[in-house]
This record gives sequence, structure tokens and C-alpha cells, in this order.
Amino acid sequence: MAIRTTRSLVTFGAPFHVRALDATLPAGPYEVATEEEAIEGNALTAYVRVATLLTVRTGSLVQTVTVDPADLADGVWRPA
Repeated sequence: MAIRTTRSLVTFGAPFHVRALDATLPAGPYEVATEEEAIEGNALTAYVRVATLLTVRTGSLVQTVTVDPADLADGVWRPA
């Protein structure tokens, strides 16, 4: 089955906790990638989310961790 990845830059308006790292990260922009798997049907192709990945950059260190999308939803800054 095919997997597609959608990447976006999201801005967190306040520090937020990431359970996967057991750390609180500072507010600011972060790259979030959503991986979805295609489910082929007779007439339509549907996609189901299989992973949400957060890229954390600290100096020269870059980490990508799998996160629960609900954990990110509360801290995301949405412009008015």
C-alpha cells in the first residue's frame, strides 16, 4: 500500500510537553509530518493516518519523534 507524507510548519504559542521525549519544548515553529496509508476501494481511495512526526531542532541536534496528534492540538497557535 502507498504511503503519503504531508509536512507543515506549525507555531506553538506557549511551551508544550511532548510525552515521547518526556520534555517540555519552548514555544515557536516546528515541522510536523503526517504519514497516511492509502486504502484502495472500488471507486475511491481513502487515506488513514498511521503516524504523526514532530521534528525538534536543538542547536545542531535534530530529533524526529512520533507523537499523538491530540497532544499537539492544544498548543498550536492559530492566527485570528
